[in-house]
Amino acid sequence: MRWAYTIGQVAGTAIKVHATFLLLPAYWGYVGYLEGGLSTAVVRALFIVGLFVCVLLHEFGHILTARRYGVRTPDVILLPIGGVARLERIPDDPKQELRIALGGPAVTLAIAVLLYLGILLTNGDPTLRNPEFGPVPFATQLMWANVVLLAFNLIPAFPMDGGRVLRSLLARKLGLVRGTRIAATLGQGLAVAGGLYAFSEQLPLLVLVAVFVFIGAGTEATSVETRLAGQGLRVQQMMVTDFRTIPIFATLAQAAELLLAGEQREFPVVDNLGRTEGLLTRDDLIRGLSLRGAGSTVQEAMTASAPTVPPTLPFADAMERLRTSGLPALPVVDGRGTLVGLLTRDNIADLLLIRRARG
Repeated sequence: MRWAYTIGQVAGTAIKVHATFLLLPAYWGYVGYLEGGLSTAVVRALFIVGLFVCVLLHEFGHILTARRYGVRTPDVILLPIGGVARLERIPDDPKQELRIALGGPAVTLAIAVLLYLGILLTNGDPTLRNPEFGPVPFATQLMWANVVLLAFNLIPAFPMDGGRVLRSLLARKLGLVRGTRIAATLGQGLAVAGGLYAFSEQLPLLVLVAVFVFIGAGTEATSVETRLAGQGLRVQQMMVTDFRTIPIFATLAQAAELLLAGEQREFPVVDNLGRTEGLLTRDDLIRGLSLRGAGSTVQEAMTASAPTVPPTLPFADAMERLRTSGLPALPVVDGRGTLVGLLTRDNIADLLLIRRARG
C-alpha cells in the first residue's frame, strides 16, 4: 500500500503506519489545544496513540491465532479507520476462521478487563461520567474506548470480526461461497445504513468506516469466488500460448506497430538466443515513447525486473506473484529456461468466468 511506512517488526510481521494516520492524533491534539491549551492537546494526542496501540494488539490477536494454523501475516497497517492485518490466506476450515476472527476481540476484552482491574486496584473511578463534572481519568477513557471497540468489531458486518464470525457459522451449513455471499450482502446493507446515519449526524470518520466495510465486503466475496473457481488450476492451464515476443534491441516504433497490429498488450522481451530479458507493457511503451522517443530501444523502456513463473505453479501462488509484481502479465518459463507462455490477468479472468458458467 502506498504511503505506508514500516516502523517495526514483530514475529515476522511488519508493522506499518499509513501517512494519513498521523492526521488523527494531530486533529485531536488541535481540538484539545483549543479546549484547554497545550496540556490538553498532549493528553488528547496520547489517548489516540494509546487507543491505536490497543488496536494493534487486537490485530496481533488475529495474527497469532492464525499462525497456529500455519497462516502467515506479512504486515499489519494502521489507518485512521483502524488496523488491517493482511493474512496470507483465510483457512478453508470454518472452525479455524471462527477462532481467528475471535482472536482479536478476545485481546480487546482482555485489555478492557485488565484496565478495569487496574483502576479498581489504584482506587480509581471506572465510571464514564460527563466531562463537565470533572476530567475523566486517562485509564478510564481507554477502558471504555476498548469496550466500544469490542462492541463495534462484533457487529455482523462482513468483513469486520463479527461478520467473519457470521460467515464461518454460515459456511459450516451452507458452504464457503454461499456463506460469504450472505455475510457480504448483510455487511453491505449495514454499511449503507450506518453510512447514511453517520452522514446525517456529520460523523466523517464513521462514513469512511462504512465505505471501507461496503467495499471490503464486495472485494472479499469476489476473492473467495475467484479462489474457489481456480482450485486445482496451474499456470499451464491459464497461460496464453499464442503470443508474440519482441527483441530486446527493437525500437519503440517497431513495438508500437506490434501493439497496434493485434490484441496483445504485454510482450515478453527476448535476446538473440530467445532468453527472456523482461516484459514490455503498454504503459512501458507509452512512457518510453513520451520520454525517449520512437527511436529508442525496447531495452530502455521495458520492465527488466519482471519475475517469471513456472508452468506448474498452482493458481493461488500464481495470483500472489501477479499481485505482488504489480504487472498485468508475467512470462511463463519452464525448468529449461524456455519461454512457453504468458500469464495475463485478462486471460485468467476469462478462464474463471467460463469455469463459473460451467458450474
